Amino acid sequence: MKRLFSIGILALSGTRLLAQDRKTDSIVPYTFHFQQTLVTQWHPDFQAKYSGANSFRTHEKGATSITSTLYAGIRPLKNLELYINPELAGGEGLSHATGIAGFPNGETFRVGDSKPKIYLARAYGVYTLPLTSKTEADDDDLNNVAGTTPTHYLRFIGGKYCLADFFDQNNYSHDPRTQFLNWALMSNAAWDYPADVRGYTMALTVQYRKDNWQLQAATSLEPLEANGPKLNYHYGKSNGEVLEVTHTHILNKHEGNVRVMAFINQAPMGNYNEAVKQAKDTPNISAVGRDGHTKYGFGINIDQEITSDGGAFLKASWNDGRNETWAYTEIDRSVSAGWLQNGRRWHRAQDNAGAALVVNGLSADHRNYLAAGGTGFMIGDGQLNYAPEMIAEVFYQCNITRLHIALSPDYQFVLHPAYNSDRGPVNIIGLRTRVAF
Repeated sequence: MKRLFSIGILALSGTRLLAQDRKTDSIVPYTFHFQQTLVTQWHPDFQAKYSGANSFRTHEKGATSITSTLYAGIRPLKNLELYINPELAGGEGLSHATGIAGFPNGETFRVGDSKPKIYLARAYGVYTLPLTSKTEADDDDLNNVAGTTPTHYLRFIGGKYCLADFFDQNNYSHDPRTQFLNWALMSNAAWDYPADVRGYTMALTVQYRKDNWQLQAATSLEPLEANGPKLNYHYGKSNGEVLEVTHTHILNKHEGNVRVMAFINQAPMGNYNEAVKQAKDTPNISAVGRDGHTKYGFGINIDQEITSDGGAFLKASWNDGRNETWAYTEIDRSVSAGWLQNGRRWHRAQDNAGAALVVNGLSADHRNYLAAGGTGFMIGDGQLNYAPEMIAEVFYQCNITRLHIALSPDYQFVLHPAYNSDRGPVNIIGLRTRVAF
């Protein structure tokens, strides 16, 4: 813990000096930002009739994770932008980030070594082809050089990044660094989006926007193995495709968005039914993996401003659940809803508070595999008395703007962790500390 905080303090000191020298003129064709997020979580002991290899631990001391990211970008040509994001990550999640499908800390990864490590998170280019002379202002932001954007364009995004940077956005439930922490509230949870163990992939995204409509599609690499650190460059045998349509509307003078997506992934996945049938004892999904297996699904994602200082969201997603989860988390069906409120009403306009509910489920094939004693890379109690996994989360984000610090106490209640009514419920208490320039 002391080492994590020491690294964080050094990173913050250096970045603050850089931030003080940064020009603020919006026409300067570059952007530079920094963020650091620490999440500490703990839970009291809970009841469990049994535990398995990937069970959430009934007793543990707590866990802390850290991420530090530099966001640098430049516009060398009028319609071309280039971005690069070195990132440091370390620490770990509760129970080594296993045992709950909707895991409570979206800032941690399922890596074996908890020591902080520096890696290249993103390196990509954006080329925008204007199809009209009409533009709108585009403010400086993370991986966004300030300027103007045409209201009608064709855009190409290629390189290394997270697909969730561009797909499945939501104004109230998407960013675990400033909004809800739970994995199932970051994206449509049944979208097993292609990514390495840290959440990034090599991809090409094409976007077409006209006024309040946007159509985008992406093709990307899958990891070499389930939850693996390396990407599979045999594109013909392993890839992920996603298509999304977004419509922005005004309802009672308040803006909202409706997003509908479809996806299909191809990778050497194992099949749940085959694993159960071929097992002499405990089924092993990895033993029946082969090329040609796919996973497809759909999702809808809605956010709607309701008042001048608050809004709601609703998400629902589904995948076929025949073959193993390959990259994100072991959820085959998910519905979530919630509210995000600005603190203006209690004279804290810089603060935010949120409350949300999630219900996650599994396909019949996936249930049978776990009930037979099988495990995935995230869950597996050795047995299964199936029930939907239900999660409630509330948080309050207190922003100390003059210090660029945000403190967010967080509470999550997990009923039927890993879809098992023989374990839990679990009460998780956390504190997120974020510094951003």
